[in-house]
Amino acid sequence: MTVLLYKMNESEKLFKKALKLIPGGVNSPVRAFGSVGGHPFFTEKAKNASITTIDGRELIDFVCSWGPAIHGHNHPTILNAINDALVKGTSFGTPNPYEVEMAEIITQAISSIEKVRMVNSGTEATMSCIRLARGYTQRDKIVKFAGCYHGHVDSLLVKAGSGALTFGNPDSAGIPKSYAGETLVLPFNDFDAIELAFINHGEKIAAVILEPYPANNGLILPQPGFLNKLRNLCDKYGSVLIFDEVISGFRISYGGVQEKENIKPDLTALGKIIGGGLPVGAFGGKAEIMDNLAPQGPVYQAGTLSGNPLALAAGIAAVNLLKILNPYDNLERAVKKLKGYILEAADEKGIPLQIPQAGSVFCMIFTEKPIKSLNDVTASNTGLFKPLFHYALTNGVYLPPSAYEVCFTSTAHNEEILEKATEVIVAGIKAL
Repeated sequence: MTVLLYKMNESEKLFKKALKLIPGGVNSPVRAFGSVGGHPFFTEKAKNASITTIDGRELIDFVCSWGPAIHGHNHPTILNAINDALVKGTSFGTPNPYEVEMAEIITQAISSIEKVRMVNSGTEATMSCIRLARGYTQRDKIVKFAGCYHGHVDSLLVKAGSGALTFGNPDSAGIPKSYAGETLVLPFNDFDAIELAFINHGEKIAAVILEPYPANNGLILPQPGFLNKLRNLCDKYGSVLIFDEVISGFRISYGGVQEKENIKPDLTALGKIIGGGLPVGAFGGKAEIMDNLAPQGPVYQAGTLSGNPLALAAGIAAVNLLKILNPYDNLERAVKKLKGYILEAADEKGIPLQIPQAGSVFCMIFTEKPIKSLNDVTASNTGLFKPLFHYALTNGVYLPPSAYEVCFTSTAHNEEILEKATEVIVAGIKAL
């Protein structure tokens, strides 16, 4: 039983009501606190680097709406952009100028994207990439990697089979085994596995899809040469290389991981930041591939609210702010400083801890072993994260409610806020 040291009376009342009306009481499973115990709080408002619960507690936020809030919450520039768009209308069902402006921004920022289409979520973006890759190559099989999450797409919500080179099994009820049977699940950073997969199945592989920096099961960074290996194999066998940069796009750098690593995928899925906090997704890539989409080509994809003017107005404002501020080096330095204090505290306590970091993204994984694959993450001592989470929450810091999720920082996490958060997290480590 989890003993909560903070009051959530109003949240508890609302959660009991939500349980009767919403499956599990939440609209996305990780919000349910299933991994850390207890019940979720409900947020009333958010500003800068903090969120305020309906119980009146202000919390320093390291979730940042799961990534989109790189400028913090309720940034005035983004709010003004939404307000300006709102008075013109919420949805038109026709092309609108924001779509063209966002397409221009994306194609200029990410050199691998020659044409782009807007959708409404990261899941839609990855789903559309897979369909497009299959239509373009006239092949069926997909390669994905254990530890990479690409939304709740049937063919991608697949767990690894019994061996490194077996086809996957459905990771959710409701997915036919035949769907999963077209997906080959490999260990991330395993050079031999990907080589053998292409030797055995290369002529049937439509695409390889991955988060270039997997950030949905801890944070796993690619070993030197791994992304190049994928690029070369896809070129050799005529397969489409898809980068899922829904999290990393415009966050790791302005041009995403592909800019940082100097690797050009054929297709890229985007989301989160390009919506400025509103629902959004996009996918784009080589014109030769993108031109296979309807109405120009035979691959059908559509969406009533795709290119929504409010979402794109917010996204344009958010991305333009990034171009003006260029905050990436400062964000990385701030996280490195935070990381150093936490690691020092863990070392003094004698607790094995790894803190993988990519720019403004980091996670805390309790293990001695460096993180190279999903197995390294799942073999860690997740039991230590639970009391740390609740200690932090008790003392005003909101960490992701799962040992497998990453922390996000924003330009609103200034030195004073980070010092306060550091004190709390370090004290939490010492209390383990």
